[in-house]
Amino acid sequence: MSVQLGMPQPREGSGPAGQPQPATRPADTPPGLLDRYGRRATDMRLSLTDKCNLRCTYCMPAEGLEWLAKQAVMSAEEIVRIVRIGVDLLGVRELRLTGGEPLVRADLTSIIAAIRSNHPELPISMTTNGVGLDKKAAALKAAGLTRINVSLDSLHEETFAKLTRRPFLDRVLAGVDAAWAAGLGPVKLNAVLMRGINDAESPSLLAWALDRGYELRFIEQMPLDADHGWTRRNMITAAEIRGLLSVDYVLSPDPRARDGAPAERFEVRRRVAGSADPQGPVLGTVGIIASVTEPFCSDCRRTRITAEGKIMSCLFSREEFDLLGLLREGATDQALAERWQDAMWVKPKAHGMDHVGLDAPDFVQPDRSMSAIGG
Repeated sequence: MSVQLGMPQPREGSGPAGQPQPATRPADTPPGLLDRYGRRATDMRLSLTDKCNLRCTYCMPAEGLEWLAKQAVMSAEEIVRIVRIGVDLLGVRELRLTGGEPLVRADLTSIIAAIRSNHPELPISMTTNGVGLDKKAAALKAAGLTRINVSLDSLHEETFAKLTRRPFLDRVLAGVDAAWAAGLGPVKLNAVLMRGINDAESPSLLAWALDRGYELRFIEQMPLDADHGWTRRNMITAAEIRGLLSVDYVLSPDPRARDGAPAERFEVRRRVAGSADPQGPVLGTVGIIASVTEPFCSDCRRTRITAEGKIMSCLFSREEFDLLGLLREGATDQALAERWQDAMWVKPKAHGMDHVGLDAPDFVQPDRSMSAIGG
């Protein structure tokens, strides 16, 4: 039997929660984190904190956000237990640690070590802005971190500072190099292109990544900014990204299966004018995450836990389910697993709704920004 959740409630200050959803799963639902559309979540995104030391324009306001109180955030022990339930009882097969900025947690290394001790074969990755990574990369690798994703939107100091509101480009680049040296590969770089700011840099950023063996992924800007200033008109689309890169490179579909990954990968060859072999050798790959214009919701395999232990079945969901409160009330692992299953059962079809389309008139941007959700 599944745990009774009652009707999912929107966060305080949010609008309508959407169409009424069933509060419980059918009794004969298969095990695991299954939803009504037949998708099974096996990729867990867990936020360690809502705090961040950058102020990226597409994520949070210049003055920052009101941070969660320390007691509201999951402790190391609570994180380890929730991961164990996900892996042992619910079929989670991959873990991504996110934030905010996970490096700001003083106990980050011990959290990773404890998870690794429980799950020797579990792939554990982390998304970071890279500030301070140069000092911690080796210790994170030794603790059991498998690989790392670093946000890097520009290689120019002025542009980087304009986008992040902090002059920390040298620290981020040092962190990327340290991650590579520590063996946290493949090192993946995430770049959000902003019209008129860094979009012209895309070919040179790709060239830099290819030269160093890093895997670059361009991400369409999503309506998850705290200022709610996102517009479709100002967003650089996946088609535009491919066009920008195609001036210097030939992109062809990566023959490897996408297998639920958010990024569509392309093999990259240099475009050589007048060459008998205009494509040449494969230099590496590039990924494009087109959540807005080319959504991949039908094969989404992600489940998210926020820093205060709320289950979010969809990045754009306005419904959250409290897991940490139940844990702190003394619930058993099985009861926690059942609440998690119930929360995932009502996962929306796409973009927080039961139909696809960020252009839909009924789309409502979530109250939380990306930093508060955990990407």
